[in-house]
Amino acid sequence: MRYLYSVYSDAARIAMQSILAHKLRAFLTLIGIIIGVAAVVVVGASVSGLNTYVTDRVAKLLGANHFMIARIASSKQLSDDEFEQMNRRNKRLNWDDYEWVKEHCAACSEVGVEIGNQTDLKQDGIEFPGAIVFGVTSNMLEIEDKTIVDGRFISPDEVTRSALVCVLGGDIKEKFFPNGDAIGRTLKVRGLPMRVVGVEEKRGAFFGDSLDRHIYIPATTHLQIFGRNGLQIHGKAPARENFQPTIEDARLTMRNKHRLKGNEEDDFGLVNVEELNNQIDQFTGSIAAVVVPITLITLVVGGIVVMNIMLVSVTERTFEIGLRKAVGATRKQILMQFLIESGMLCAFGGVMGLLVAWGVVTLITALAGITMTITIGYILLAIIVSSVIGIVSGIYPAFKAARLDPIIALTKTT
Repeated sequence: MRYLYSVYSDAARIAMQSILAHKLRAFLTLIGIIIGVAAVVVVGASVSGLNTYVTDRVAKLLGANHFMIARIASSKQLSDDEFEQMNRRNKRLNWDDYEWVKEHCAACSEVGVEIGNQTDLKQDGIEFPGAIVFGVTSNMLEIEDKTIVDGRFISPDEVTRSALVCVLGGDIKEKFFPNGDAIGRTLKVRGLPMRVVGVEEKRGAFFGDSLDRHIYIPATTHLQIFGRNGLQIHGKAPARENFQPTIEDARLTMRNKHRLKGNEEDDFGLVNVEELNNQIDQFTGSIAAVVVPITLITLVVGGIVVMNIMLVSVTERTFEIGLRKAVGATRKQILMQFLIESGMLCAFGGVMGLLVAWGVVTLITALAGITMTITIGYILLAIIVSSVIGIVSGIYPAFKAARLDPIIALTKTT
């Protein structure tokens, strides 16, 4: 054991001395490895950041452990034929459906209603086109995990009596009440004066659509103003581990309400947050599967440069190799010396590449405000690939050095 330690430590020491003796050449050799490792880690951080960003936006939009039942709804892109089939088969949901699910879905912690319509707002010479007016039940605050920064959300009593009250999104509040408290003020929706009772926390945009252009009014008031089209039933599971059983309970409850037989397809659409998150994972995974191998090509190019420099190093050190073999160094020891040297070169390049990647990710996060996460998986991938490339790149030069005839090598003085 002591002998093996001595052999490998001597080989590592000689390799380190060789690298330090040619610092500039070693650094220039490693540029390809540094760029390759940094590219892999930054791309991985970007994919992970994109996944986190979209997942957080979905959570802000829909809430956690949340599902929705609607006349036409799907977590995937529907083809024209699928849409036509659903359009012919599926029934319009009514208030009776909501009350039935609320009463019979034992696994659901909350069941609510949401109906959305777009309208233009105009008051006191101020216009706000394309506002989304949502009619909701009071528990949509808990179902979609909304945050109210001023005032309160709509109460159950206001839903029961179809009160003319509203909760404003951040953009609408700033447009109509920029310099003061909006609570208690009046905003006209379709000509009806709505008393403002709350303001929602700003949520930003989701795929280019602002989530702060929303107004929430009681669902019963919305039905009277806009009609009965587009009613959606929203439900929430008590915990993540109960999510799938809760969805199945709600689905079975709706099938019973519509008197569907066992072999008949659902005549409603059902979407849940988990399916959307899985699709996001698949989407970002597909991006990573395409982009990461492309960035790994940079590491391969860097490995070719390392191999070229190691061949030059063997040529330069022919006399040294011959001298070592003349005093008893074996082929294995010469081989290990050059393999360790190439491996150490690429390992240094990997560490420097990680530092560069950390700097780039920190800079982008600070300037662009996008959270990019360096994951351990991409760090290990970059380090392992760079080390393997270093060893593979050193194999041929190492074998060439190990096969040198000591007598011929000693005749080479340059």
